[in-house]
Amino acid sequence: MAAIYQRVRPSVVVISVGDKLGSGVIVSRDGTIVTANHVVAGASEINVVFFDGTEVRASVASADPKHDIATLAPAALPSVVVPTPVGSGAAIGTPVVAIGNPLGLEDSVSAGVVSGLDRTAQTTNGTLSGLIQFDAAVNPGSSGGPLLNDRGIVIGIVVSIADPGHDDAFAGVGFAVPISTALGGRGGGPQI
Repeated sequence: MAAIYQRVRPSVVVISVGDKLGSGVIVSRDGTIVTANHVVAGASEINVVFFDGTEVRASVASADPKHDIATLAPAALPSVVVPTPVGSGAAIGTPVVAIGNPLGLEDSVSAGVVSGLDRTAQTTNGTLSGLIQFDAAVNPGSSGGPLLNDRGIVIGIVVSIADPGHDDAFAGVGFAVPISTALGGRGGGPQI
């Protein structure tokens, strides 16, 4: 897991919209960032902080509210852009790693397994389906961060958690949009 973190961390960004924090991941050499749509929806100003500390404004390049996915175009790029490899093919029981900024704790990593596939979750902005269920710990601020397999390949974008207590606390069930859906779209529980 440490090797995966070291390899992928330069691709993960902090996204701030007002006092709300989220996560995102660079998926191409032009600096395109994929995140959860609810992190940036309706924002008048989006700030992105890259791994090296470079802070820039970003604009929404595309939004897919149906799948809760958005892509961002940063106004400028750091001197080195590190896109992360993407792939598909999650299987139940596959080890996974989530990287993001839960509760404002930047550069956090957690590990677990794929718990289920093709799940449906109720979120504050509607029903999402076709999701990957996983048990790596994620919390508010993790949204938009990558879900990676044990080879460090992005297989999903974290979008929500199950929240039976209605307190935004992780209950062992997280959901991610498969990366094939997230990139194809380009354009359950509360959303985190």
